[in-house]
Amino acid sequence: MPREQEESAEEVRWLSGSASWGSSWKHLPGKVRKEVWNHFFMGHFEKGQHALLNEGEENEMEIFGYRTQGCRKSLCLAGSIFSFGILPLVFYWRPAWHVWAHCVPCSLQEADTVLLRTTDEFQIYSWKKVIWIYLSALNSAFGLTPDHPVITDEEYIINRAIRKPDLKVRCIKVQKIRYVWNYLEGQFQKIGSLEDWLSSAKIHQKFGSGLTREEQEIRRLICGPNTIDVEVTPIWKLLIKEVLNPFYIFQLFSVCLWFSEDYKEYAFAIIIMSIISISLTVYDLREQSVKLHHLVESHNSITVSVCGRKAGVQELESHVLVPGDLLILTGNKVLMPCDAVLIEGSCVVDEGMLTGESIPVTKTPLPQMDRSVPWKTQSEADYKRHVLFCGTEVIQAKAACSGTVRAVVLQTGFNTAKGDLVRSILYPKPMNFKLYRDAIRFLLCLVGTATVGMIYTLCVYVLSGEPPEEVMRKALDVITIAVPPALPAALTTGIIYAQRRLKKSGIFCISPQRINVCGQLNLVCFDKTGTLTRDGLDLWGVVSCDRNGFQEVHSFASGQALPWGPLCAAMASCHSLILLDGTIQGDPLDLKMFEATTWEMAFSGDDFSIKGVPAHATVVKPCRTASQVPVEGIAILHQFPFSSALQRMTVIVQEMGGDRLAFMKGAPERVASFCQPETVPTSFVSELQIYTTQGFRVIALAYKKLENEHHTTALTRETVESDLIFLGLLILENRLKEETKPVLEELISAQIRTVMITGDNLQTAITVARKSGMVSENQKVILIEANETNGSSSASISWTLVEEKKHITYGNQDNYINIRDEVSDNGREGSYHFALTGKSFHVISQHFSSLLPKILINGTIFARMSPGQKSSLVEEFQKLDYFVGMCGDGANDCGALKMAHVGISLSEQEASVASPFTSKTPNIECVPHLIKEGRAALVTSFCMFKYMALYSMIQYVGVLLLYWETNSLSNYQFLFQDLAITTLIGVTMNLNGAYPKLVPFRPAGRLISPPLLLSVIFNILLSLAMHIAGFILVQRQPWYSVEIHSACTVQNESISDLTMSPAAPEKMESNSAFTSFENTTIWFLGTINCIIVALVFSKGKPFRQPTYTNYVFVLVLIIQLGVCLFILFADIPELYRRLDLLCTPILWRVSIVIMLSLNFIVSLVAEEAVIENRALWMMIKRCFGYQSKSQYRIWQRDLAGDPSWPPLNQTSHSDMPECGRGVSYSNPVFESNEEQL
Repeated sequence: MPREQEESAEEVRWLSGSASWGSSWKHLPGKVRKEVWNHFFMGHFEKGQHALLNEGEENEMEIFGYRTQGCRKSLCLAGSIFSFGILPLVFYWRPAWHVWAHCVPCSLQEADTVLLRTTDEFQIYSWKKVIWIYLSALNSAFGLTPDHPVITDEEYIINRAIRKPDLKVRCIKVQKIRYVWNYLEGQFQKIGSLEDWLSSAKIHQKFGSGLTREEQEIRRLICGPNTIDVEVTPIWKLLIKEVLNPFYIFQLFSVCLWFSEDYKEYAFAIIIMSIISISLTVYDLREQSVKLHHLVESHNSITVSVCGRKAGVQELESHVLVPGDLLILTGNKVLMPCDAVLIEGSCVVDEGMLTGESIPVTKTPLPQMDRSVPWKTQSEADYKRHVLFCGTEVIQAKAACSGTVRAVVLQTGFNTAKGDLVRSILYPKPMNFKLYRDAIRFLLCLVGTATVGMIYTLCVYVLSGEPPEEVMRKALDVITIAVPPALPAALTTGIIYAQRRLKKSGIFCISPQRINVCGQLNLVCFDKTGTLTRDGLDLWGVVSCDRNGFQEVHSFASGQALPWGPLCAAMASCHSLILLDGTIQGDPLDLKMFEATTWEMAFSGDDFSIKGVPAHATVVKPCRTASQVPVEGIAILHQFPFSSALQRMTVIVQEMGGDRLAFMKGAPERVASFCQPETVPTSFVSELQIYTTQGFRVIALAYKKLENEHHTTALTRETVESDLIFLGLLILENRLKEETKPVLEELISAQIRTVMITGDNLQTAITVARKSGMVSENQKVILIEANETNGSSSASISWTLVEEKKHITYGNQDNYINIRDEVSDNGREGSYHFALTGKSFHVISQHFSSLLPKILINGTIFARMSPGQKSSLVEEFQKLDYFVGMCGDGANDCGALKMAHVGISLSEQEASVASPFTSKTPNIECVPHLIKEGRAALVTSFCMFKYMALYSMIQYVGVLLLYWETNSLSNYQFLFQDLAITTLIGVTMNLNGAYPKLVPFRPAGRLISPPLLLSVIFNILLSLAMHIAGFILVQRQPWYSVEIHSACTVQNESISDLTMSPAAPEKMESNSAFTSFENTTIWFLGTINCIIVALVFSKGKPFRQPTYTNYVFVLVLIIQLGVCLFILFADIPELYRRLDLLCTPILWRVSIVIMLSLNFIVSLVAEEAVIENRALWMMIKRCFGYQSKSQYRIWQRDLAGDPSWPPLNQTSHSDMPECGRGVSYSNPVFESNEEQL
C-alpha cells in the first residue's frame, strides 16, 4: 500500500501546488481559477465527487473522491522499479500526482482514497486513505441490531454515520481530526464534538444524567480516545524527511558523480557539510518535538469522576472520555482534560493557557431555557462563560443546591481548545513570501543555463570523438557546476546566525524562516494594556454621583476611607476575586478596587453565616477598625462574569440582615446604557472625557435592589441587568512603559506604521496614542462612529474631529476648555488618524465595505476590539499588501499573533507557544530589534544568492571555455575553488550583525528586482568578458607555442633565449590531461574573481554592520588572496604540479593581476554608484512613471487626490450609492511590491 502523506511544515515548503503560478493566473477570480483547474487538471467531477471540508472555517479544504485501480497500481509499481526509485520520490513531493497515477475519480461515498486541497492561495495537496470502523465487536456485548438507534437520538451525526445492516463507519483522519461519512447528508463531517445545534434544554435533558455504558463504548470507538498525543518523532523519521528534501537529493546525485570521477575530496566535504546541516536541522526538530510532547504529556493521564446513567459515579482515566459524558468536579484543583459546558455549580478557572494571563475567571452554569435555539446562540457572544476549556485549571469548584458541580463533555482530543493550539503548532499557516518562490525560479534559471551548457558540451566532445561515457560525465559535470550543491547550506547560515543573535537578546523563535519576513514589516500592531502600558493599575480616585450630578473626586492618595454607601458596597463585592489558601487572587483591577475599601474576604460558615446563603459562599466584610458601616457582611450569591464581548460583569449579593442587591461594573458607556436615564448625570459624557483624555482607565458602577423571594439561579442576566441606578466612576491610572515612546518614535522615523488595537475605552486609547507618540501633537484624530440598522433607519457612519482638551488648573478642580480645530489642507494629505471602536469596525465591514480600505489606510486607533476582531483587522491589513507584525502580551491576542506575518508575544504562557516569536523582556524593545535582524538576514540572503550565482557562473564560464579545447579544471583545482575559497566565504560572509539604526526604507523583498538582477547579470558579463579576454590573449602570447615547461625559467629573457626546465619531462607526463596555459590563466582568473565578488557583494550599511566589522570574513579574504597571489608568483614546481598549473612569464602574471584589478574596480564602482544608488533608482522610476502596485499605495494615491477626503462632520447611510458594496478589493497573496530600493 502506498505510504500516506503526512502534513508537516516541511511539506508546506515544497508541496505548494499552484502557489508559484504566474501573475495572470493569480489575478483571475477565485471561482474561475477553481473551475479552470478542476477542468484541465483534476478531471471532470460530477455531483457527489467533490465537496468542501470544514466549510467557512480557517482550515477549509476541498475534498475529491478517488478509487484505486489495480492496473494503475501495477504500472506505478513497475515505474518505481524501472526509475530506480525516482517515481516514488516524485509522488512524495507531489501527492496529487500520486493520487492521479494510482486512482480514478469516483463519488465520495464510494471512494477509498480522498485528495485534499486547501482553498487558500497556497493550494496545498495531501491525500488520505478512507478507513472503516467496525462496530461488530460491540454487537455481542450490547446486543446491537441494525435497526437499533445506538446513540440516544436518530439526529446525531454518529447515528447517521453508521452503515446498516453491517454496522460500520467510513472515516478519514485529517490533521489529527476524525471525519465520518454522514450517509443522510452525503458528506464527511467532523466527529469528536457535541453537536452545536443542541439547545441548552436538550443538553440538560439528554446529558444531565450521563451516558449509558453502551453509548460510551460506541462513541469511544467512533470518536477515538480523548488524547492529545504528540509523539516524539523518531530520529530516523526526521532524517528520512530531511534527506528527501530535493536539495539533498541533488547533492546525493552530485556526490555520486564526483566519486565516479575520483573527485573524492570535495565529495567528502559536501557530505560532511550536509551531515552537519541535516544534524542541526534534525536536532532543532527533535527538540521542538520533545518540547511539544512534554507540553501535552500530562493531559493524557488525568483521573476524573464520570457519572454514568446506570453505573453511577466512577473514577476513570481521562483518555476514555467521550462527548456527552457527565463530569463531576470536586473541590480539588484539577486540570481540565477536555472542553466541557458547566450545567450545575460554578467554578473558578485559571485560563492562562488560553489567554496568556494567569487570572482567575469565574464560570457559571448554562441556564436551562425552553427555547429551541442552539445553546451558543442563546448565550450570544458570551457562551464561553459557561465552558471549561481543556488545559485550563479549575482552582475552585462551588456546588449548587444538589451538592455537586457537574459539566457535560463538549469536545475531546484535538477538537478541544488545547488540541487546536497544538494543531496550530503542528500545522502552521504556510508563509507566502516571494523570496522563496524567487529562489525556486533562480534555481530553475540555473538549471536552464546548465542545460544549455550540457548541449554545448555534448556537441564539442562528440565532434572531438571522445568516448560516450566521458561525454556523459562531462555533460553531467556542467549541472553540478551551474547548480552548486552547497547552495542550501549557504542560504541557511544567515538565518541561523540571526536566530542565535536573537536568542542572546532574549527573543526565541519557533519559525526561523519568518526571520527574513521581519525585514519586510511596514506595519506593526500593538496591544495597549501590558504591552504599551504597564501591567499594574493604580487606583487614582472615585467620582460618586447623586441627583445633582457628579460629586468631587475622592482621592485614595489622601488616606481617607471611602464613606459607606452603595458605591462602597459595589467596590467591595462587584468582582471575581477568590480566596485561595488564605490569599486573595484575581484580576489586578479587581484587586486594586477591593483593597481600596479596606474590607476583608472570607467564606460563609467560617466566622459567621447569613441566612439563606449556601455554605462556603464568598463573603466580604468591613475590617474591624471600620466604623459607621451598618452591615456586618455581604455574601456574593451569583456572578455574571466579565467578558470582552459584553464589556461588563454583574453580581447578585445579599447583605447580612439587609437587602438583596445587584451590582454592575464595566465600560462606562455600556453600564450607562443599562441604567435608568434619570440616574445618569447629564454631564456624563463630558465628565468621562475629562479623565479618558488624560489617559486614565475609567470603570462605571451601578446597582439595583432585588426581591428576596426569587432564587438567584432563576434570575436571567437580562432581568438583573435592567433599570439600574448609576453610582459613579472608578478612575485608574495605567502608565506608559518607559520603553514605549522611544521605540514608537524609532519605528515612525523608519516609516513603519504603528497601530493600536485594544479592548480599552476609545478616549483612553487616543490619549495613550498621543502620549506615546503614535499620534504626534500636530496631527488630528478623526473619530469614526458607525451604527447598525435600527428599525426603519439604515446603517449610518459619521466622521467627527476629536476635540482637544486644554487643561487649566482652577482651585482644586480640573477644568477643561474644548477647542475644535479644522483640518488644514496639509492635514488632509496625511496628518490625521482615524479612531474607531470594535462595534464601528463590525458595522463598517458589514455595511460600508467599500470604505474599509480607505479607513484602514489612516486607521491608527482601534478600541473596544474583541479577540476575533483583532484577528480580522490584522487580516484586513494584510489584504492591503501590508507586511503586518503583531505585538501583544498574550491576553486575548493569540489569534492576532498567529494571523500576523510576524507575531511577537511578550508572554511566556502556554497560549503564546503558537506565536512565531516570544520575548523574555516584557516590553516592545524587541520589535525594532527583530526588524533590524530581519533586514540583516534578508540582505544576507540576497548577498549569498548573488555570490553563489556568480561563483557558479564563473566556474561555469571557465569550464566551458576549457571544454572548447577539450580541456577542463583538475580535481585539485576544483577543490581549491570549492572548498578553500567558496565554502569558507559562505560560512563567514553571513557573520555581519544588524545595523543599529532603522532606516526609513526596507530592503528589496524579492530576488527578481531590477537592481539585483542588473547586479548579477552585469557581474556575469564582466566575468565572462575577462575570462574570454584572458583565454584569447594567452593564446596570442609569443611564448604560447614554445614548450609549455620552459616559459617561466628565466623571468627577463626573450623568447629565443628560453631554456628547458629539468623538471619538465616528469611534469608533462603526469599532467598532460589538464596542464595548459589556458587552464592556468582561467583558473587564476576564476579563483581570485570569486574572492573579488565576495568582497563586492558583502553589503554593510544601511541594513548590516560594515564589512570591516566582520573580522573573521576580512581575515579569510586576506588569507585567501595572499595564498592565491603566492601561488601565482611563486615558482615552486611541486606546488604547480599538485595544482596542475604551468609557469608563465612574470609579465603575464602581472597581466592577470591587472585584468583582475580592472574587474574589481569596474565591479565595485558599478555596485556602489549604480546598483546601490537608491536616489538613482528612484529617479529612474519617476522618469518611467513607475508606481508601486501595492494595494495600500494605490489607495494612498487615490485618497491624496481626493479633496473631499476625509469627510468631516458628515453622516452617511448604507443605502447611499457611494457607501454600498459596489467597490471591493482583494489581493490573494499577502505580499508587497512597495518601492523598496
